[in-house]
Amino acid sequence: MAIKVGMVQLGCAKNQVDGEMLMAALQADGFELCDDAALADVAIVNTCGFIASAKKESIDEILELCELKKEGRTQKIAVTGCLAERYQDEIMKEIPEVDGVFGIGANGEIAHWIRRVANGGRVSAFPDKLKMPLCGERELSTPSYFAYIKIAEGCDNNCTYCAIPMIRGGYRSRPMESIVEEARGLVENGAKELILIAQDTTRYGIDLYGEYKLAALMRELCKLEGLHWLRVLYCYPDCFTDELIDTIASEEKIVKYVDLPLQHASAKVLRRMHRTGDRASLTALIEKMRARIPGLTLRTTFITGFPGETEEDFTELAEFVKEIRFDRMGCFAYSQEENTPAARLPGQIDEEIKTQRAEYIMEAQMAILEEKSEEQVGRTLEVLVEGFDRYAECYFGRSAMDAPDIDGKVFIEKPESGPIPYGSLVRVVIDSAIDGDLFGTLAPQNP
Repeated sequence: MAIKVGMVQLGCAKNQVDGEMLMAALQADGFELCDDAALADVAIVNTCGFIASAKKESIDEILELCELKKEGRTQKIAVTGCLAERYQDEIMKEIPEVDGVFGIGANGEIAHWIRRVANGGRVSAFPDKLKMPLCGERELSTPSYFAYIKIAEGCDNNCTYCAIPMIRGGYRSRPMESIVEEARGLVENGAKELILIAQDTTRYGIDLYGEYKLAALMRELCKLEGLHWLRVLYCYPDCFTDELIDTIASEEKIVKYVDLPLQHASAKVLRRMHRTGDRASLTALIEKMRARIPGLTLRTTFITGFPGETEEDFTELAEFVKEIRFDRMGCFAYSQEENTPAARLPGQIDEEIKTQRAEYIMEAQMAILEEKSEEQVGRTLEVLVEGFDRYAECYFGRSAMDAPDIDGKVFIEKPESGPIPYGSLVRVVIDSAIDGDLFGTLAPQNP
């Protein structure tokens, strides 16, 4: 009888792709995939270990499975992903119910390691990070109509607050041919939207080709027949070239949506973060992007309470947010991560102050978001339908202005004409906006 394996998937889309590759590898080796990890012979927790809140979520999920193991509902527990790579032996030492802990370098031989766990072993493995496969078959966890494609692994930016380089290693781009081949298969299997991801997508190609190749990659992907939307996330401002701006502006299939995590606006704070630029240079970049990409939706993230952030620094950030009026934004209180350079900096800030500052920024952004959402009322938007809310009795989906899971939704009144297939693209007339979400009805004579 085949061994049943199930996965609890945590963390970012990049880790999600890793999890999809793990499940495909296990299935190819004869394991039976189980939708509910709690009912599997081996429950795998694919963890995130980036910041404190993510680590807590990962640990909570592991402990919940430990309770189920005591009750006899699951037999074995294995831990993979960033938390496993970062803390290695500590997990098995502190949580004796865990049967296996495997770093990212073990992903290429995951079937071997999970079989050892299933057969009664208590094992761990942490091969070199460079052994982690950059591509492979995937058991998609997203709906068939959209998929993520990871175009690179690791990071060379070495931001002082970030643990990713020590978890994931240096930046490694995938060959362009490999990415295009994977994308073609996804589109042939029904994907209408592809989302390019990496720790820093704009650096793509520099290690393989000696120059930035994201724009060239996106132009190649736009040639795929059947692809409707191409989206790119995690763009680093330093590497956002004029070629990339022009490519996004000119290619019809590329959604006019840019995720540009800036982290701060104060030059002093950015230097301590080991990031370049200042308020003036960031403003100039954004103005250029908005001028040359008509209809641009701009998303960013910020960190408040970074060590040494003064009231003056914070005020500059708040003014910047109100001046630029980002379309989408997230703001997070600084998380002091052990073994990062920032954790050792003087001027660590009280948790309450960090949180208050983040809340202030988000309140300011919410007012901006509501105003921008109201501007959509009366417009007709193309919407990718993703589901049906049985409580509100309406469909919902996303416009090109929204990335999955992180942005808002468009809710669609249930039409008298009958059901709307999930994954279909429809035209919706926007009637109202509430808290950043849009509400509307199908446009007449929808194709």
